[in-house]
Amino acid sequence: MTKRALLSVSNKQGLSDFAQELISLGYELISTGGTKRTIEEAGIEVRSISEITEFPEIMDGRVKTLHPAVHSGLLARRDNGEDMKQLQELGFGPIDLVAVNLYPFKETIAKEDVTEREAIENVDIGGPTMLRSAAKNFENVTVVTDPADYDEIVEGLKRGDLTYEFRRSLAAKVFRHTAHYDALIAEYFTGLSGEEAPETITKTYEHVQSLRYGENPHQSASFYREVKEDRGSLAYAEQLHGKELSYNNIQDANAALEVAAEFTNPAAVAVKHMNPCGVGTADDLSQAFAKAYEADPVSIFGGIVALNRKVNKDTAEQLSGIFLEIIMAPEYDEEAFGILAKKKNVRIIKVDPSITETTGEKLVSVRGGLLVQDKDEGKVAVTDLRTVTERAPTDKELEDLLLSWQVVKHVKSNAIVIAGEDRTLGVGAGQMNRVGAAAIALGQAGEKARGAVMASDAFFPMPDTVETAAKAGIKAIIQPGGSKRDQDSIDACNEHGIAMVFTGMRHFKH
Repeated sequence: MTKRALLSVSNKQGLSDFAQELISLGYELISTGGTKRTIEEAGIEVRSISEITEFPEIMDGRVKTLHPAVHSGLLARRDNGEDMKQLQELGFGPIDLVAVNLYPFKETIAKEDVTEREAIENVDIGGPTMLRSAAKNFENVTVVTDPADYDEIVEGLKRGDLTYEFRRSLAAKVFRHTAHYDALIAEYFTGLSGEEAPETITKTYEHVQSLRYGENPHQSASFYREVKEDRGSLAYAEQLHGKELSYNNIQDANAALEVAAEFTNPAAVAVKHMNPCGVGTADDLSQAFAKAYEADPVSIFGGIVALNRKVNKDTAEQLSGIFLEIIMAPEYDEEAFGILAKKKNVRIIKVDPSITETTGEKLVSVRGGLLVQDKDEGKVAVTDLRTVTERAPTDKELEDLLLSWQVVKHVKSNAIVIAGEDRTLGVGAGQMNRVGAAAIALGQAGEKARGAVMASDAFFPMPDTVETAAKAGIKAIIQPGGSKRDQDSIDACNEHGIAMVFTGMRHFKH
């Protein structure tokens, strides 16, 4: 019996060559619409699906392959006599190979001006159905959805050794492909309907790279990215130079980008172990980086730096004088890149933090489940602040308070940030009590804490942190407020002449 192959693809890459190889192997070709035209234009004989179903394509092609002549040919078990008898009685024949890829739903919804109607018309029905039928019967049907697999399949057919394991791997790829496709559709329509906590969620990501190892050498790891392109994210960044990124590099670089995204004026952010160790802002990038470096010249060693302006020669020379794992910026002028690239291992990445997507969900895996929450995109302006002490902060103190607040949001709780003169001076991260975090941040700032400001990611449950700040010379504090004992901290500030403002917004980070 002549073997038959059904080809219906939106991606025409390699199609004509694949079709010709199948003809040379004795296959009869069946096809639909544009796929059929492409094959015919290559001078290859092909039958229309309507010849097989004896039913015309209808509704502008919405219904063409949803027919028993197609699906019985795909699902019939060759070693099941009853299946093959029924197939013969109905006048249908088996289909031995299926090559299908689906309507470009992902590409359609990625367009800025896409309409709901366009999205609906790009929801493929017949394609996934054929793929699933063929994949279910993978022992008897070769199923392919990726043009990259054409050559291997052809070679296997020529040798006559398409093994069970290989066919099963093709089936697995198909089920991943259709699941990915369905997840995109579900996510799109769930978004349109505005459901905040649907009964199930199915997220889908695309593989970027396999990593050498995970957080530690005994852990395996891979990097995946969201389907929706975020040009300001590391997942869609362009690496211009240096070694491959590691798991920890990616974590730290992402943290640096999120801090840098807070600032509109020239800013430099240094990160170590996912916490900012130095942040500086200025009128130009070179000065901003100098401030970030001076904030903590010890911790920046071996760290990650994110910049939100084009890197020029002056900034590049500053950066090249330090051992850094990663440098990220929107652009590098030719001379600057040449200076930085002299170090063969440093990763130089082109990415603009200012367009980093800050909206959406944050997913955290827990044992046996998943936590889903909105990303912390809360921001405050001067007009949002409520002065609660007798003394109000000066204009300069307000500037430093806002800077410290922008940074403390990204520090692991309990978190305290000391700032002054447009830069951080000390960071206390991840402590089990707030006064302990303050002691670390103030200790790092040293004498520079005198006249500086302090930010706390959450309220003060008692006045001990204020007392510690006063001893170090802190002049203004920004914190959420909301403790039952807020008045104790306010009284302590008034006693020491410290200005304090409440934001009404907490920034825990676990």
